[in-house]
Amino acid sequence: MAELVFFSPIKAAQLTRLPVFTCPVPAGFPLPGVGPADEILDLHQYLFGQPASTCLARVVGDTTPGVGIHPDDFIVVNRALTPSDGHIVVAVLNGAHSVHRLRQEPGRRWLEAVGEHYAPLELHAACDLRLWGVVTHVIHPLFRKRSGVA
Repeated sequence: MAELVFFSPIKAAQLTRLPVFTCPVPAGFPLPGVGPADEILDLHQYLFGQPASTCLARVVGDTTPGVGIHPDDFIVVNRALTPSDGHIVVAVLNGAHSVHRLRQEPGRRWLEAVGEHYAPLELHAACDLRLWGVVTHVIHPLFRKRSGVA
C-alpha cells in the first residue's frame, strides 16, 4: 500500500508566479516559434485554490501507477472536496493513510488500488475508515536522478 509523508502548508512568501504561453503546445507536430508569455500563472492559486484545506504529501509505495502517481511523487490533497465514485482519495483505514481510487455503488463501497498487485478493499460498516481528502494534482519529474551519477 502507498504510505504518505505530509508537508506543512506553503507560506505566502513562497508563492510562485510563472509565465504561461496561451498558444497550444501540440504533443505531435511542432508549431512555429512562440513569442513572449501571454499571461502569468499563479502556481499557488492553480494547485492550492483552497489553501486552508489543501496540502502536499509525498507518496511512498506503488498502489497508484495506473493513474500516473508513482513513488516519491507529490500529490496535492484537498480536504474540502466531497469524495465521489472514481476520485483518487487519501483514505485513513484503521489509522493508516493510503492512496486509492474510491468506488461506490448503492449499498456498496470499496477502495481500489490502481496497481496490478493489490486486491480491492471492500469497506464494511465495521471498518475504521475516514476519507481524508481528494487528490487534485500530481507533481513528478519526468527524469529521476540516479544515485551515484553526477
